[in-house]
Amino acid sequence: MSPRARATRPALVKLTKIYTRTGDAGETGLVDGSRVAKSDPRLAAIGDVDEANSAIGIAALHLPGGLYRAMLDRIQNELFDLGADLATPGSGENDLRITVDQVARLEREIDELNERLEPLRSFILPGGEGGSAYLHLARAIVRRAERSAVGMGAGLNPQLLAYLNRLSDHLFVLARTVARTEGGDILWKPGGTRAD
Repeated sequence: MSPRARATRPALVKLTKIYTRTGDAGETGLVDGSRVAKSDPRLAAIGDVDEANSAIGIAALHLPGGLYRAMLDRIQNELFDLGADLATPGSGENDLRITVDQVARLEREIDELNERLEPLRSFILPGGEGGSAYLHLARAIVRRAERSAVGMGAGLNPQLLAYLNRLSDHLFVLARTVARTEGGDILWKPGGTRAD
């Protein structure tokens, strides 16, 4: 979606002042108006999702425009939806939640990307040129976000957890796809440095 298209949509959020001082005592507000400590597991998960989204933004800078960038643009927007899902306790009828369709789209994209790749014959070291390395970093941060969300305990939207699980797979397969144009995967060589 172009920046112009984004700007014409009605805003769910309107911020006229960036600092509010309401979090100065170590608490923050959730969507339902309740307040929790910034050390709360829910806030750790929200922070990890935000970090993952930022890492995906950096990865996108190192990819050419087109299909892969469009995938990452959608994912970044959905991670804001996912953050809203995390920040909304309970299960209100009109709450913004991650859906089964969003998870299914990730699965379709994973399958389409993976069809063009050689089968894995070794684990892959998280590196490579430019975009591939940043996608691996984003994948690792998404895995942490998933662990943080699981650490919140019961009451989570199960599609949220499925989305995070699929997203790390998506980023892995996309990193491999990008690596094909950057010299290929960097393969783990078990015990390969013992003689050094």
